[in-house]
Amino acid sequence: MRIKNVILTDHIRQVKIILVAMAVIIATVSLIVSNILVSDLKVEEENKMMVWAEAMRTLNTADENTDLTLVLQVINENNTIPVIVEDSMREIHTFRNVEINASCEEDSILFLQRSAERWRKNGHSIRITLDQQEYIEVCYDESLLIKRLATYPYVQLGVVLLFVVIAIFALLTSKKAEQNKVWVGLSKETAHQLGTPISSLMAWKEILRETYPDDELIPEMEKDISRLQIIADRFSKIGSLPESSPTSLREVITSAKEYMERRISKQVVISLHCPEQDIVVDMNRLLFEWVIENLCKNAVDAIEGKGRIELNISESPTKAIVEVADTGKGIKSKNLNNVFRPGFTTKKRGWGLGLSLAKRIVEEYHHGRIFVKSSEPGVGTVFRIELRKKN
Repeated sequence: MRIKNVILTDHIRQVKIILVAMAVIIATVSLIVSNILVSDLKVEEENKMMVWAEAMRTLNTADENTDLTLVLQVINENNTIPVIVEDSMREIHTFRNVEINASCEEDSILFLQRSAERWRKNGHSIRITLDQQEYIEVCYDESLLIKRLATYPYVQLGVVLLFVVIAIFALLTSKKAEQNKVWVGLSKETAHQLGTPISSLMAWKEILRETYPDDELIPEMEKDISRLQIIADRFSKIGSLPESSPTSLREVITSAKEYMERRISKQVVISLHCPEQDIVVDMNRLLFEWVIENLCKNAVDAIEGKGRIELNISESPTKAIVEVADTGKGIKSKNLNNVFRPGFTTKKRGWGLGLSLAKRIVEEYHHGRIFVKSSEPGVGTVFRIELRKKN
């Protein structure tokens, strides 16, 4: 499963890189092409305004014998480029394709003068001399088409990035769904495979009891068989909605503590601290005990044979809180975000599934929260579980 998980992770990473690379290429090409088009259109509009300005000069210097047909046609054909014509005194001579939002005439004139000044500062003006002292100045802005083309690549870039985000999210969701299927299949198959030898062991136990009724080892065998039944029952509940019932948190933690104490070194001390008033939580006892056992087993591994494990129960107005603290080697800061990831482990032996399974049980089945509250190399680690209290 670890090999499959690593291969799947590498595949997802490669797909992410490809998607991001495609997005960068599309955005770069789009920006380059759009900038070229915008530059070409700007040159074309500047040429049009030169012709339009020349038409205005002809119109202002014409006499009664001048044919203005072509001049008026050139002036009237400008239906896209905003233009404001001022005289030498900065008085508005005429304007075209300018949307005025002002409510009165004085405001309209002021709006046009400010617009003309802004366009002039941007280098969009053409001065036309009428005689030695008089002139008119044609101030113009970029057309709406050019402005849209200039912003289009950024809109397209946003769309491409949105597509990449959605695609990556879909890949991660697909990966999680596949992992869930593996979890469920593995758990169900494990429970199924355990069923047959457990039934056989139960039968052999009854035979031994009839043959050796006073044998002191038979009760111990019964405990081990009962433990195997609990394990099989736990695995069978993975992938289905387990039944929850109001349960004493103290009893569950105490049971897990006693189970661990019988199976660890005497140099590892497990202590339990809980409030006088018991805390009741809706939970599936079998699965939640599994969570505490997994946390304790990880603590035992971190301690490396000698140290302390503290189980602390507390509460807030809405939450029941369980903390598992150890005096072990701690977790490196670079690994804190990976401790609950399936397949991640720092041990030479192990599949890296214990904490991932604990997170699934707490968050998906009990709608709680589990996280590393604190960890310091050489000092120890504290895992924290938060559950909703029974109202």
